[in-house]
Amino acid sequence: MSTFLILQLRPEDEASDDEYAAFLDKGGLDAAQTRRIRLDREPLPEGLDPRDFAGVIVGGGPGCLSDDPATKDPTEARIEAQILSLMPTITAHDLPFLGCCYGIGILAHHLGGAVSKARYGEAVGAVTCTATAAAADDPLLADLPLEFDAFVGHKEAVQALPQGCTHLLSSAPCPFQMIRHGANVYATQFHPEADAEVFATRIRTYRSHGYFDPSEADELIRACQASRVQVPERILANFIAYYG
Repeated sequence: MSTFLILQLRPEDEASDDEYAAFLDKGGLDAAQTRRIRLDREPLPEGLDPRDFAGVIVGGGPGCLSDDPATKDPTEARIEAQILSLMPTITAHDLPFLGCCYGIGILAHHLGGAVSKARYGEAVGAVTCTATAAAADDPLLADLPLEFDAFVGHKEAVQALPQGCTHLLSSAPCPFQMIRHGANVYATQFHPEADAEVFATRIRTYRSHGYFDPSEADELIRACQASRVQVPERILANFIAYYG
């Protein structure tokens, strides 16, 4: 199996390490099969080419693409610019890409689509995703049920399907839960790597980041632990198997 490039942007060690471990676990990967870059700590190496990897996976984070550039955290602005710098090569060559949560905003923005807080934000917790007709022929989704629950929690969202994209999954509060550009460039609004314990770590980590009232954290964790979120990780596993 070739190496997968995993780009992370969470500045909190526990959340970042937990996310990376989840990518390995749910994707069936060994650390030796990945190149992990924490963009909050280091820039992209000069000359890094996404064509040298079996696929590129982008994790989530607390930043919002649509935040005012004048007040955006400088580290978040740098990370955003660096990931966006890879997208022309990825989309032009239709390279395997899986953007998780933050990654759907990156893909849509690169393609000229609107990403904002105007509509479609979702509270922290499980939401039911529904397959579109196009999902039946998609290699990452063909063996999945037509409806399944996934963990979400986001302030901004894609406002309209970007040009050249196929709509694969929707939910009642947010229509664009999964899209594909070309044949191989994917992005999800939900977190395909997150099970209840992974999401509990994030609830504790980001309890003061404006996603929910901090006093609700324990209740949200209990609700996540009571949810039956098992299908999304199969999308990540399918991505690794298909392109690895």
